[in-house]
Amino acid sequence: MTIAFIGLGIMGSPMAANLVKAGYDVVGYDVSAERVAELEARGGKGAAGVAEAVADADVVITMLPDSPQVEEVAPVVVAHGASGLIYLDMSTIRPDTSRWVAREAAAKGVRALDAPVSGGERGAVDGTLSIMVGGDPEDFAAARPVLGALGTTIVHVGPPGAGQTVKAANQLVVGGIYGLVAEAIVLLEASGVDPVAGLDVLAGGLAGSRILDIKRHTMIKREFAPGFRIDLHHKDMGIAVAAAREAGVALPLTAQVAQLVAAARAQGHGSLDHSALLKVVERFNG
Repeated sequence: MTIAFIGLGIMGSPMAANLVKAGYDVVGYDVSAERVAELEARGGKGAAGVAEAVADADVVITMLPDSPQVEEVAPVVVAHGASGLIYLDMSTIRPDTSRWVAREAAAKGVRALDAPVSGGERGAVDGTLSIMVGGDPEDFAAARPVLGALGTTIVHVGPPGAGQTVKAANQLVVGGIYGLVAEAIVLLEASGVDPVAGLDVLAGGLAGSRILDIKRHTMIKREFAPGFRIDLHHKDMGIAVAAAREAGVALPLTAQVAQLVAAARAQGHGSLDHSALLKVVERFNG
């Protein structure tokens, strides 16, 4: 099976590499020639453009920054892909964009699924991503083996766009937990309590979370190398707020988290990991 992979960034590059390891023929394209060369060094093949990458593919995966990039690339995938092609958009974008992609693809005989992921760079490298999939159940079943090379929690959550709605819910929860962990660190340190010991206890109790498990020590050390950038989480919180508006529901804590993430970006931390919300909370406290 040949898989075309479009978008070889922080997440896409290790995901494509895992597909190569799983035995698939992977043809990759990215606007960065250096990233394409990295895929080739790992056993994949490079393409000069989207059309070339998808021409002979059985499955196409896009992992792009935002809705505008998907809106640009999806018509090329649909136009140059074969009938019956499985198209997995694993970007995090607006649900309405995913529904539009599904309609455009169906008109050309392409089977489109929105399949955003959670787990960050570590999950992408380890192949342990959580994948939430929207689209036709039969198309999901056909794509399941490929997704199995990328993640461990793979769930069909509903019709087109549903995967993106679940991802929006994921991002609002993740942002909220980062904000609260940041506040816990500030409280512990201001009170003269060892934050390492304090967060170790929290991680083993009801307050425990995946974020505490993998990020508490780097947050305490103020190490914010990006696994997932503030800039991208800012975009995702905008999607969550817009989804709430479309659904006609009030999410007050989500709105506050969105403002916290926006403050981090405004303060120049957009290129840092989203755990850098700690810097914003510290600034609040002088």
